Amino acid sequence: MKRLYLLAGIIGVALHAPRAAAAGEDLLFFCGAAAKVPMEEIVAAYGREKGVKVAVTYGGSGALLSQMRLSRRGDVYLCGSPDYVAIGEEQGLLRPGTDRRIAYLVPAIIVPAGNPARIASLDDLARPGVRVAIGNPETVCLGLYAVELLERNGLLEKVLRDNVAVFAKSCEDVAMLAAAGRVDASIGWDVFKTWTPDRVEWIRIAPDRIPRIAYMAMAVPVSARDAAASADFISWCAGERGARIFSKWGSIAEEAAARRHAPGASIGGVYALPPAYYRIARHER
Repeated sequence: MKRLYLLAGIIGVALHAPRAAAAGEDLLFFCGAAAKVPMEEIVAAYGREKGVKVAVTYGGSGALLSQMRLSRRGDVYLCGSPDYVAIGEEQGLLRPGTDRRIAYLVPAIIVPAGNPARIASLDDLARPGVRVAIGNPETVCLGLYAVELLERNGLLEKVLRDNVAVFAKSCEDVAMLAAAGRVDASIGWDVFKTWTPDRVEWIRIAPDRIPRIAYMAMAVPVSARDAAASADFISWCAGERGARIFSKWGSIAEEAAARRHAPGASIGGVYALPPAYYRIARHER
C-alpha cells in the first residue's frame, strides 16, 4: 500500500522559535499535540491569573526535542509519554528530576463517524484494504504506543506492512485523519473522542490487549531562562485547576481511573522500537 508521510518541519519551526521569543513572551512552551485542546484553555487561564504570556509550539514529542536542540530555546516541555523525558534527559535537553505527571492516556481506535469500515477490534486493522493511520513512531509518542500495541498482539507485520497508509507528524494529525475520513481507522488516544465528537467514534481496545498506558509529562528544559517560572507553570498544570481542565476534555487525571481501562497494563516506562519495525519500514523481507 502506498504510504503518505506527514513529516515535521523541524528546522522551519525551530527557526521561528527565536522570533517568538523576541516578541516578548514570558514562557516559550514546546507542547506535545496530544495536549493541545486542554492546553489552549490552560494557557489562557494561567495567563489571566498570573499575567504571564505563554508562547506555545505544538507538535510531536520527538520533533519538539529536535526543535529545542536546534533553537537552543525553550522554557517548558510537555510530551505524551515518559519515553521522551528519558530521551530528553539523555540528550542533555531536559533538567533531570523536574518532570511531573499531568494526565493519563489510554490507547484506543478512532474511526470516522458511522464507522464505514465496520472496525470492531484490533484484529480488524489487519483486514485487507483497511486504511490505518498511526503517528510516526520515530518522532511521535503515540506512534511508539501503536507499534508496541501491534507487536504485543501479533499484528505488527500485517498492519504495518500492508495497511498503514499514513505516518502522521503529531497526535493532532492522527486524530484529524480519522475525523476527515481520510483513513478507516487511527490508533489514537481515548481523548480524541472529545476533540471532534460529531465526526469520530471511539472503539475501545480490550483491556487485556493493552500492554501500556501513557501519561503526559512536563519538564524544565536546560535552556529555561527562569527555572522557577517554568516550575510554577508546570505545578499549575499538574495541580487541581489543571486537572479539572484536562478532565473536562476527556483526559484521565488519576492513575486509579486510568488502570480501570487496562488493569494489567504497565504505566509509563520506555519502549524501544523493535528490529521488525525498521525492517518493515524499509520494505525489507
